[in-house]
Amino acid sequence: MLSPVLCSDLAALEPEYTEADVISTVEFNQTGDFLATGDKGGRVVIFQREPQGEYNVYSTFQSHEPEFDYLKSLEIEEKINKIRWLPPHNPAHFLLTTNDKTVKLWKVSERDKRAEGYNLIDEKGRLKDLSTITTLQVPVLRPMDLLVEASPRRVFANAHAYHINSISVNSDCETYLSADDLRINLWHLNITDRSFNIVDLKPENMENLSEVITVAEFHPHHCHLLAFSSSTGATRLCDMRARALCDQHAKLFEEAVDPSRRSFFSEIVSSVSDVKFSHSGRYLLTRDYLTVKVWDLNMENKPVETYQVHDYLRTKLCSLYESDCIFDKFECAWNGTDSVIMTGAYNNYFRMFDRASLRDVTLEASREVCKRRAVLQPRRVCVGQKRKETDVSVDSLDFRKKILHTAWHPKENIIAIAASNNLYIFQDRLTPNGHHNTPEIQSAPPK
Repeated sequence: MLSPVLCSDLAALEPEYTEADVISTVEFNQTGDFLATGDKGGRVVIFQREPQGEYNVYSTFQSHEPEFDYLKSLEIEEKINKIRWLPPHNPAHFLLTTNDKTVKLWKVSERDKRAEGYNLIDEKGRLKDLSTITTLQVPVLRPMDLLVEASPRRVFANAHAYHINSISVNSDCETYLSADDLRINLWHLNITDRSFNIVDLKPENMENLSEVITVAEFHPHHCHLLAFSSSTGATRLCDMRARALCDQHAKLFEEAVDPSRRSFFSEIVSSVSDVKFSHSGRYLLTRDYLTVKVWDLNMENKPVETYQVHDYLRTKLCSLYESDCIFDKFECAWNGTDSVIMTGAYNNYFRMFDRASLRDVTLEASREVCKRRAVLQPRRVCVGQKRKETDVSVDSLDFRKKILHTAWHPKENIIAIAASNNLYIFQDRLTPNGHHNTPEIQSAPPK
């Protein structure tokens, strides 16, 4: 997956867009046949993969609305922070969505038949005059145009005092966690009025607050294990079998900062913005501002692999701090075989690292390069003068263009990249004999 890839510009809107159109999360379902995106306007757009391989819009619905907390005089944004699919058990699809305060469970189902011939109501749904009913009839199902319906089934609210940053469905398919800055709660999918607090980092005196939770994730196979990371760069593995409150971790994954490289920005750039368990469950992938690291669950003292995402930014940390870019939260992803890692960067670039060959590649997701039947070329950022015409100087990077949200198909070499209000799908092009070859770019319907 290190060669250029096939691109479908799925959600490329007009250059003029509003803040509400910016994509805030991307997530494949367990089969990869569906892809969900959420935006800052509280909308969810679901794409379905067609037989020819392209993803087209399947359903769009408004998940969250802006609210106002009158007790705290606080506006609650409608922005979708995370989306998580539930494993499929029937033809309908279920997914969890969350904004800063409320988690919702949605059911997305298809309907291609409607019932006709009711005894007590007419075709418009109005109650008939019972005195006019002289016979009984058996309702029948008539074909109709396919209708995709999204309906809220559960609303999990009023459990977080701080902004929710993570939700994760447990492998038992019955529970899920929601995490905010200081607490992690455990929910049952069928119970909305109560949850169990399993991690609480809030000190008695808030002046002693030294770290906040940045992301939390359940283990893919063991329902008693979960990992959460903090702003200090530490990732803790917790075992819910040990005790009900998981404040005391089972394992701690943290790498000490090299004293020779310590600076004012060291603590900021070491904050973990994303954590992903490998599909095998053996490894943890963590992303901080400058690097992605692979941790073996059996070795806590240091990561087994460290990859520099944009080390050339170390000389730019001061200006990045002044523009608040240093607080950007980049996500990371595994491919289906845990052999390749992907994460985002600036200038609409995203990076891939092959764990076996240690090769890496920088690719660009932008409207300028996604032209029909064109080949997507690798990019390179250089410090100082350009060595090649295609090289990009670090001084010319556009920090307003950033790839924060990425997702990888669970089985195939297909990735989803969110760049501002645009969603790009990249995949290997297959030759007629089924082998991977140099990919090309293909357009697709807009969002």
